[in-house]
Amino acid sequence: MNEPQTRLDLVLRGRRVLADGVIAAREVGVRDGVIVAVEPLGRALRAGRVVDVPDAAVLLPGLVDTHVHVNEPGRTEWEGFASATRAAAAGGVTTVLDMPLNSIPPTVTAAALDEKRAAALGKLSVDVGFWGGAVPGNSGDLEPLHDEGVFGFKCFLLPSGVDEFPRSRRTRWSATSRCWAASTRS
Repeated sequence: MNEPQTRLDLVLRGRRVLADGVIAAREVGVRDGVIVAVEPLGRALRAGRVVDVPDAAVLLPGLVDTHVHVNEPGRTEWEGFASATRAAAAGGVTTVLDMPLNSIPPTVTAAALDEKRAAALGKLSVDVGFWGGAVPGNSGDLEPLHDEGVFGFKCFLLPSGVDEFPRSRRTRWSATSRCWAASTRS
């Protein structure tokens, strides 16, 4: 057996596995939480744990939801990390990207992003990423948010519905060497 097969943590075997746009009988090998092999069924990939997917089920790739409002910290009673990510996992979503506006503070500075990350610790059932917010007066915060790993920026040209995330009265989009960034002026 080749070296990657000897170091697998998990093998999923099924007659109906969606891979590369085709449903076929496959074995899926996982190491350190990453899919490292997709082989025809019968290759006998070996791992510490093997799961036989029932014939009536289809093994699908995990979904990514790029627009989720986790309102923690500040409005956890609306939806917090524990409930949002459990619900995502139950629906086959493996990654959510949190929108920046409904938490207090909103994710418009690197410090606010740190607060969001701290609030999420120990509460996640799926992977979580973050959007940053572009609001009047925070154009200097956009590059630090980008450097901290936000996936993009959201702004509103009409009222957002929450006072903590004001609309941009005028927005100028400009290309920088690092990313597309919104700079706002009141």
